[in-house]
Amino acid sequence: MCGIAGQWDREQATEASALERTVSAMADVLWHRGPDDGGAWADERAGIALGFRRLAIIDLSEAGAQPMVSADGRYTIVYNGELYNHEELHAALGGVRLRGHSDTEILLEHVARWGIEKTLARANGMFALGLWDAQERVLRLARDRMGEKPLYYGFLGRTFVFASGLASLRVHPDFDLDVDRDALTAFLRYGFVPAPRSVWRGVHKLPPGCWLELHEGGVGPQVRAYWSAVEVARAARADPLDGSDRELADALEETLLRAVAIRRTADVPLGALLSGGVDSSLVVAMLQAQSSSPVRSFTIGFHDRSLDEAVFARDIARHLGTEHTELYVGGVEALAVVPQLPALYDEPMADSSQLPTHVVSRLARRHVTVCLGGDGGDELFGGYTRYLYRQGAVGKLHRLPSPLRRGLAAGLVRPPVDQWDRLFARLGPVLPRELRQSQPGWKVHKLGESLGHDDHDLAYRSLLTLWEQPEALVVGGREPPDALTAPPCGMAGMPPDDRMPLVDVLLYLPDDILAKVDRAAMGASLETRLPLLDPDVFELSWRIPPDARIRDGQTKWLLRQVLDRYVPRQLLDRPKKGFVVPVGEWLRGPLRDWGEALLDPRRVAEEGLLEPEPITRAWRRHQAGRGGDPRHLWAVLVFQQWLEAQRHPPVPARLGSPGGGQR
Repeated sequence: MCGIAGQWDREQATEASALERTVSAMADVLWHRGPDDGGAWADERAGIALGFRRLAIIDLSEAGAQPMVSADGRYTIVYNGELYNHEELHAALGGVRLRGHSDTEILLEHVARWGIEKTLARANGMFALGLWDAQERVLRLARDRMGEKPLYYGFLGRTFVFASGLASLRVHPDFDLDVDRDALTAFLRYGFVPAPRSVWRGVHKLPPGCWLELHEGGVGPQVRAYWSAVEVARAARADPLDGSDRELADALEETLLRAVAIRRTADVPLGALLSGGVDSSLVVAMLQAQSSSPVRSFTIGFHDRSLDEAVFARDIARHLGTEHTELYVGGVEALAVVPQLPALYDEPMADSSQLPTHVVSRLARRHVTVCLGGDGGDELFGGYTRYLYRQGAVGKLHRLPSPLRRGLAAGLVRPPVDQWDRLFARLGPVLPRELRQSQPGWKVHKLGESLGHDDHDLAYRSLLTLWEQPEALVVGGREPPDALTAPPCGMAGMPPDDRMPLVDVLLYLPDDILAKVDRAAMGASLETRLPLLDPDVFELSWRIPPDARIRDGQTKWLLRQVLDRYVPRQLLDRPKKGFVVPVGEWLRGPLRDWGEALLDPRRVAEEGLLEPEPITRAWRRHQAGRGGDPRHLWAVLVFQQWLEAQRHPPVPARLGSPGGGQR
């Protein structure tokens, strides 16, 4: 796991030493992604340079160092990631003699023999890469299927640049970019910037499953897809998996076991993150089943009992026989991460679970270098509560005649959130469990906003939305198209129950969940591997019948049937809490002064990006206990903090370890 960077001025040859200085500076701000080693390579006649920071995982010797040149001298690569089927690809090379046993060299020699397209089609891994072809004088970039590893690119003047992080672009001498106001508008709706945009105008994210090609004499980069989640999902739905429930569970278990097995390879210590939920518990169980000694497992616990799931993770770890480590933290430890967010996330990211995710990553990094995790199970196997809403009340109410439904929607959103909260507090135990939990008023407003749309995709977008009208907040901002407002043509005709998880795979998973996990873990120089996102698991998740995802109101039904074979149901039969932090309370308590300073109306007006009045109104409502879900304010605050950090040059991130009591 590493950090990569590169630049190419196609019009001017530059002295190699100057090229290497620039690209080394770009790579060095990615120190946290690769603290073990670094390197730079340049071709002054072509005007191209590649930079690299290394976190050594496989082949710790110099034979695994990068930038790496192919045996025939034609290709030079910088590569961030892991190729899980590298042994299979190595065997396909036949008698080719390798200098070492790194997956980078295997990938590179595979490209040298069969080309980039065939190699990407055969590669099973998480990666981002830059590849220079000295013969054809072509630069190619590529990103893994699901988007686990980041890759940004764009032009700074006439120089094409790319990197694992936006901070690398900021240290380039030609950097002079403005905030993309349309991207900011999308960020305020979702809490993340959807690909292919980035927060900087003119800089793009390479979409998952795509590769880019830039020729010496070409006009601009050409982006092509080598893998499509939509096409795989449609083909899998057309070829459903027949069989009894037991046979379906057998097929899923076999596929998951293979996915876990190929992610065990490492020349450094390996463990697993265990939250106590279905997904991570299944990954840890399968990892332990394939290990001859106790697996290292790691959990974060919260002193606040309403948030704590560590006790459940402890019971599961005890049952599985792992070597388990807990770190109990309070608000102080999690709050200590807040000032570090711009260094961890060099693009605004408003998923507040980023705080405990980084803390648990730092805990794990004290003991191991690689951790398996359970991310992806919600999207692939029907784990989100919003899927239940669609099958339940929202789906039924959407069948009402449009005028009646719109009238009901208006009636639900008219009373303020706090008024609904007081009503539900009085009704208490007679309410369904999901409305007895936190923020019932906000959930009613979400239901009303969703019902107000005739289009199913826009109705679903309301369930994902932080600010319902983000264009009213961004000066000169317009919402760009995304997978919900301009879905891929392959999604035409798909039923809503299929469209929702597929949209999450295209939008929410790569740009929120995977971006959060990658930055939080790599900020601690920890590699994460996610078996549930294996291509075979993804395909199988679409071949199983829809009711194997959600059945009788139970999410992830089939996944739970497999987990029952490893962990007693009573250890997991409880409401899901998730990686929640009490942002709302913090903004009225220890983070209030921080928030007041960032949202000062005069400051916001002077910056000229956001309209201060609606933000000030929302802040005052929240301070009065009438604000509903605080995530919309958290998004604005995260952006304001990020914007403040841009006043200072980026430096290599060497983040300290958190406090807390270890058990």
